[in-house]
Amino acid sequence: MDKSLDLTKGDIKSLIKKIAIPSSVGFLFNTLFNIVDTLYASYIGSNAVSGLTLSFPLFFILISIGSGMGTGTVALVSNLLGEKKIESARDISKDSISLGIILSFFVTFLGIIFTSTMFKFLNTSTETTIYGIQYIHIIIGGTIFFILNNSFNAILSAQGDTKSYRNFLILGFFFNLILDPLFVLVFNMGIAGLALSTVFIQVIGSFYLLKRVIKSELFLEVKLNLKKPNFQHYLDIWKQGFPASLNMMSMALGVFVINYFTLDVGGSPAVAGYGISMRIEQIALLPTIGLNIAILSITGQNFGAKNLDRIKKVYKLGLIYGLVIMTTAMFIIFPFSKYFLQLFTKDPKVIEYGITYLNIETFALNSYVFLNISIAILQGLKKPNFVILIGIYRQFLLPFLLFPILIDLFRNPIYGVWVGILVVNWSAVIILVLYTVYILKSYEKNTD
Repeated sequence: MDKSLDLTKGDIKSLIKKIAIPSSVGFLFNTLFNIVDTLYASYIGSNAVSGLTLSFPLFFILISIGSGMGTGTVALVSNLLGEKKIESARDISKDSISLGIILSFFVTFLGIIFTSTMFKFLNTSTETTIYGIQYIHIIIGGTIFFILNNSFNAILSAQGDTKSYRNFLILGFFFNLILDPLFVLVFNMGIAGLALSTVFIQVIGSFYLLKRVIKSELFLEVKLNLKKPNFQHYLDIWKQGFPASLNMMSMALGVFVINYFTLDVGGSPAVAGYGISMRIEQIALLPTIGLNIAILSITGQNFGAKNLDRIKKVYKLGLIYGLVIMTTAMFIIFPFSKYFLQLFTKDPKVIEYGITYLNIETFALNSYVFLNISIAILQGLKKPNFVILIGIYRQFLLPFLLFPILIDLFRNPIYGVWVGILVVNWSAVIILVLYTVYILKSYEKNTD
């Protein structure tokens, strides 16, 4: 195996930087991509922003299946590379692609069925509903490309290559800068133009990432072709990836729950303020996304190689790096939240709701570091099932129990929702970190 694929040796700090920085840069452009969409949705109107925000949970649920499968592929392939089982790693990679194609048809079918039901449940205004459904129906049509890109990126990430996906995300951002105004302003396609631009860019990405997989070290000397499906591989990918999918689905459900309570106490302006604030929050969290990918890839290979000491060091360094970055972000977002929001909208009500959200949720930023790094460690250790439970607790169970109580306690009920998110996150951190430390110690005892 080429040394460039071996994450079981060398300085861990250098490896984290080598993987995390390209990935973070890529996701920066992905977030900027979403920000451009939000800006043009704002140009259409606040109802368009609300429709975009309310459609996000369904979109997130749809892509969570592909993303979870990608996470499962990274864990399995990186483990096999750590064990030096190169042929098995190739076979799993091929089956990941064919499984992605199969799942895309299933996901598309579900998306078409549940779109209208979701908006009816939220009881949104007619205009907001029209915008939301127009957007999500077109996105659903491109499901196969979203899922395939997850598969291709997983194969590359398991080898330590996050630069290829970074390049795609940067390219996608610049394409979006051209296509959004073309479709929205020139062709007057409204919010449908934003969706078409997104799908078109995913198509381009599929061709580019496939080419990078073919040229990767794993397939440099072996032709990449779809073989007869190995259903045991499908099952292995699904066992490892399904908990990650459920975790992402629970995150989408969490956004749905937040939207539900936000819409109830503040209406469309509050939802729009929340949606814009999430974009700002995403920018702050970008470096931790790169860290997550680095931690998962390095943990996976070192678990395969039975290097527990390196895994413990990766966990510690990941938390330190993440906390330093997020604490810095806190000192930037808190005093300037109003000015960030004014970049997206001039609506005073939307800005007011956004300011209250950011001023409170700034203190939740470090909680995401503990949550995401711990989840990456557990996935790399092939212990993803607890992630499902913590997701249900954090995204659904506690919010439904806590939000109504806090809404009644505060004079301004929207504070109940925002403070509720803060409390839920930090309580989940305590549980998850304790469990992760317990798992690491149990592995340590077994190797003594």
